[in-house]
Amino acid sequence: MEMALLSLSVMAVYGPMLQLTPELNKNPVEGFSAGLIDDNDLYRWEVLIIGPPDTLYEGGVFKAHLTFPKDYPLRPPKMKFITEIWHPNVDKNGDVCISILHEPGEDKYGYEKPEERWLPIHTVETIMISVISMLADPNGDSPANVDAAKEWREDRNGEFKRKVARCVRKSQETAFE
Repeated sequence: MEMALLSLSVMAVYGPMLQLTPELNKNPVEGFSAGLIDDNDLYRWEVLIIGPPDTLYEGGVFKAHLTFPKDYPLRPPKMKFITEIWHPNVDKNGDVCISILHEPGEDKYGYEKPEERWLPIHTVETIMISVISMLADPNGDSPANVDAAKEWREDRNGEFKRKVARCVRKSQETAFE
């Protein structure tokens, strides 16, 4: 009886997290891999994102961490690039700023619709697909890195491209450290 209660409490606490890994293995998505950083911590994941083809990020191997809140899936995880990346929607600390990772509900600035923000039906796959899409098509209207957004708008094939190329090279050198 005690074992059954323990199993129920483990499922109550970790249930949504325990379902993530088998789901990822069952439905792999091209362009990224994900897994636990530490087998004893279901809330911290490491992801490797391959720069999408035909973009400035092509060939890059970017490492990031996903940190899930205890009340996941009611609230979104936070995503932070560990590998340096120059992008309008990634701040200088590596934090990713896209609608799908914003708290659910109304946007106090009126920029995002509620359905564009976090919903409990989102998964690691939908987050990664959104991040890969973000790499392919930055949102210059809602930048987390104003300097990168300005360069992307004004000098995409000059300074912006050079900085991204440096990040791609650096990511290749450090991808499997």
